[in-house]
Amino acid sequence: GEHLRICPQGYTCCTSEMEENFANKSRSEFEAMVKEAGRSVQATLTAQHRSFDSYFQDLLNKSEKALYDAFPSLYGELYTQNAKVFKDLYSELRRYYRSSNINLEEALNEFWTRLLERLFKLLNPQYHITDEYLDCMVKHAEQHKPFGEVPRELKVKATRAFIAARSYAQGFLVGSDVVRKVSQVSLSQECTRAIMKLMYCPHCRGMASVRPCNNYCLNVVKGCLANQADLSTEWKYLMDSLMGVADRIDGPYNVDTVIGTIHMRIAEAISNLQENKDSITSKVFQGCGNPKISTKGSSSEDKKRRGKVTLEAKSSAQALEMLVLDAKGNLTALKTYWITLPSSLCSKKVMASSASDDKCWNGMTKGSYLPEVMGDGLANQINNPEVEVDITKPDMTIRQQIMQLKIMTNRLGNANIGNDVDFQDTSDDMSGSGSGDSCPDDVCGKRLSKSPSTRQPETHAIPKQSGHGVNGASSRSLPSASLLLLLSVAVVAPQHLWR
Repeated sequence: GEHLRICPQGYTCCTSEMEENFANKSRSEFEAMVKEAGRSVQATLTAQHRSFDSYFQDLLNKSEKALYDAFPSLYGELYTQNAKVFKDLYSELRRYYRSSNINLEEALNEFWTRLLERLFKLLNPQYHITDEYLDCMVKHAEQHKPFGEVPRELKVKATRAFIAARSYAQGFLVGSDVVRKVSQVSLSQECTRAIMKLMYCPHCRGMASVRPCNNYCLNVVKGCLANQADLSTEWKYLMDSLMGVADRIDGPYNVDTVIGTIHMRIAEAISNLQENKDSITSKVFQGCGNPKISTKGSSSEDKKRRGKVTLEAKSSAQALEMLVLDAKGNLTALKTYWITLPSSLCSKKVMASSASDDKCWNGMTKGSYLPEVMGDGLANQINNPEVEVDITKPDMTIRQQIMQLKIMTNRLGNANIGNDVDFQDTSDDMSGSGSGDSCPDDVCGKRLSKSPSTRQPETHAIPKQSGHGVNGASSRSLPSASLLLLLSVAVVAPQHLWR
């Protein structure tokens, strides 16, 4: 066996060509094992995203359909002449959920402004109301509260619910994408030799049926997957953060209650305007002056449509509770994925022998394996007896994915307290993840006033409620994702990003 370069140089069944073929075979088989294990995790995370995304989109669709079904008969011209305003609102909500570059609070404010302008004209058809007059009326709107408290309450609740839902859905996709990219990292030359020695050198010694010693297998795999194991800390933080936001979604920021009743809140707001029309009109006239009388005459449409609005919302709270329970169970199971991967591969794929077996393959012959098992992660491989690992050269692909986990965890942490940190880079990555709902270009593109490549990250704090405000001091702005990745490559990540 003097011609062998990897296996022990005793009497052998292998030629040099056979050894090389075995090395290539062991490399491809081990990389396939890692990818297969990763695909299982990806499938779990993708399924969780798909379930929640379908549930959330269904909530929005049902609310919009309920509005389209009920408003024509309830409001007549008040609805039919303003249908696009309502359609645009739901389009903007979907765009935000799918991570488009819009500010949700601004979108809601614009909806109420546009609706007020149109309804004020329709409710006062006897007057000629110019655009300049409407501008004046809108300036006084906050003072007069024409829609009551609905806009403020909906802004607070809907913003929190959408921030949580969007971050939650993104978290599953980011986690799945990290696993996919990390699982594609190829083996080093040193690892290829170690895996070959583990899996096929017994064949060259005529011991094809002898299984590797378990601790021997663990040292080889821990050495080869040392960089992957370094994902574990940030991976656990991501899983915990997802579970935290899941509790919010099914608790304080309950998406079933908030999203499923948007149409009802809008109806309530319109009713407030109708019921207080005379008082609000009088106050507007006082502040902006009396508009000219219109020659078109008045309409009786408003009078015909008076009356208390009664809309119902079908609750899907039980479905949401089951979704959250299922997600939390899966997330808990995945928390230790990266540090349990070596033992999982050794026991299920390599079919290593039991730890106490003294008749297993120890890398040289059939017998017991004496060296101790190394710890997890790159730093612990400095004295690995089976794989030569350069602990001073971490894998850059994996370091980038660790940074992606940090970014997503930070976003979930902000969502948990009701703040929205908008990283354009991450949004771009996730932009294709929606469920297929589309909106016209003239609607979807109307607020993109800045180029995504130059737009700075923003932190959108939730408006304060009396006694229940979000402490602005807890809001943190972070550098863009691209900058963080550059810093990670230089291994000089800023201190405030580390826990």
